[in-house]
Amino acid sequence: MNFAISTRELTRVFGSFTAVDRLTLDIGQGEICGFLGPNGAGKSTAIRMLCGILEPTSGSATVLGFDLLKESEQIKRHIGYMSQKFSLYDDLTVQENLNFYAGIYSIPNGERRSRIAEMITMAGLTGREGELVSNLSGGWKQRLALGCAIICRPSIVFLDEPTSGVSPTSRRAFFNIIQKLANEGTTVIVTTHFMDEAERCSRIAFISGGKLLALDAPDNLKSNVLEGFLVELDLPDAMNRISSIEGLPYVRECSLHGPLLHVLLEDQSCVAALQAFTGILPRRITPTLEDVFIALAKRERR
Repeated sequence: MNFAISTRELTRVFGSFTAVDRLTLDIGQGEICGFLGPNGAGKSTAIRMLCGILEPTSGSATVLGFDLLKESEQIKRHIGYMSQKFSLYDDLTVQENLNFYAGIYSIPNGERRSRIAEMITMAGLTGREGELVSNLSGGWKQRLALGCAIICRPSIVFLDEPTSGVSPTSRRAFFNIIQKLANEGTTVIVTTHFMDEAERCSRIAFISGGKLLALDAPDNLKSNVLEGFLVELDLPDAMNRISSIEGLPYVRECSLHGPLLHVLLEDQSCVAALQAFTGILPRRITPTLEDVFIALAKRERR
């Protein structure tokens, strides 16, 4: 299989701090791969290396068949990149921003007008071409920034926390556009810490402390990582009960979710024993990606 991205032991060190620690993964063409993890996990550093912006300390990778270390300039010609800061010029209009990026990507003048029109339609900004970017809402800026990133029709688009600071409605609309791009064959790499967005990815790379903890489809992660019977407990003073519950021989994981405890049991037969221990009836729940991530992070620490 030809992978859009393939990395082997990719590492980036800043002084004594290892931001990305021996990252090894393969991402297929036309896939939406979500890099999921807390702030400071190494997601953005990994993206910047794969874009050819930041040189790896060690390891190797290919992006679209190009060697990351030797052919980074060729990689840059075939990718789009969008950061959470929306690299737009507030004192330019919608049209002028798109025209500027079309020039950066050396889009021929004969194609430029149709490409700009295509991006304006995609972003839902028809009729607002002459409006200053400074007057746009966060959601409009977000979609315009995506248009600027993909005006060159890249084979891969890297989206680094693209939905930070915008409304849930704008986030959903944005992911609908991403899904359409993937359906048309574009590979999408998106960093996020929103679990609902991660659910819409083809596969998720869980990253914590610079390390890849797991890479799989959302449903596979929930069934394979959380083997057992997951229940919820509404206990007073829940945080202080975690260690005692985790010490029970039939409990695999116990974590705090808001005011509630999620407890992973060996199987359904353990429910009665847990009820007897806590005095509260456990309620069965469907695992979430948050449950998966907490379980993976705790195992890594152990």
